[in-house]
Amino acid sequence: MRVVSGIQPTGNLHLGNYLGAIRNWVRMQDDVARGGGECLFFLADLHSLSDHMAADTRRDGLRTMTAALVACGIDSSRSILFNQARVPAHAELCWLLNGTARMGWLNRMTQWKDKAGKNREGASVALFDYPVLQAADVLLYQASHVPVGEDQKQHLELARDIAVKFNTDTGTETFALPEPIIPPAAARIMSLRDGQAKMSKSDPSDMSRINLADDADAILGKVKKAKTDADVLPGEPAGLAGRPEALNLVTIYAAATDCSAADVLAEFGGKGFGAFKPALAERLVAMLAPISERYRALKDDHTALDRILADGAARAAAVAAPTLAAAYAALGLQR
Repeated sequence: MRVVSGIQPTGNLHLGNYLGAIRNWVRMQDDVARGGGECLFFLADLHSLSDHMAADTRRDGLRTMTAALVACGIDSSRSILFNQARVPAHAELCWLLNGTARMGWLNRMTQWKDKAGKNREGASVALFDYPVLQAADVLLYQASHVPVGEDQKQHLELARDIAVKFNTDTGTETFALPEPIIPPAAARIMSLRDGQAKMSKSDPSDMSRINLADDADAILGKVKKAKTDADVLPGEPAGLAGRPEALNLVTIYAAATDCSAADVLAEFGGKGFGAFKPALAERLVAMLAPISERYRALKDDHTALDRILADGAARAAAVAAPTLAAAYAALGLQR
């Protein structure tokens, strides 16, 4: 079993990133290692080229994200942790696959439509070609499985379509077809200021999110001021309908304690947020304190962070080399 997944290095991780994805990476790392497989986790700095970003910002984001992932439990001795730009095979295979991918396929990508909006003429080619690079990211390593959320299912289906067409067109079996892993109970964490908007690092209000680097006082303050309504918590999940902020806080509590919303409401049903919020804050502080401590110890050690990424890139490049060579050969290209 070989699992491949990536994340854009766009700044500090927050609670939504951790509960929705990174914690599942850590658990997957342990499960896959026990089964004799391997995980490759990469920071998608080449994907970040779809939007303009200052060079220093990109470099800082890369190191910040690396420190956060290691602090969360990604073990570079058991998994391969690297950034795309250090493995040129990603860009090379993307270009080779551009001969197989079709404009019509890319035009149908939901994220392209959403992000480009009405200004498609002004959008970057990198944004349009983003799914082909994603296909290269996983096909390059003969990934057997790729963790995907609802918003990425379409892109994995495209990767499989590209692999099938490439293999058929060249009469080869160059690429394996990756299967999706739907993370168990992947929590959808919303903003603390708006229960109908996802928690996001791009939100201008820092009070809308809990950063993994926040200390206990910051977490307590943000939870205390989180938006709620005036009603008490219901005794069962159906009672949260039409109450997005209440649902969000219950979802966070359930995810942080590895239980269900029904379990949370069995304990807190009939109680107000004056009782619930301190309990939630206490849980979050206990969960995040070790992470934030490790993060603060790592974030300024650029030498150690660069060493982790360079070592991971060398290992990733070795895994990628046979597939890239096979793709060149299948197309009749001489290297």
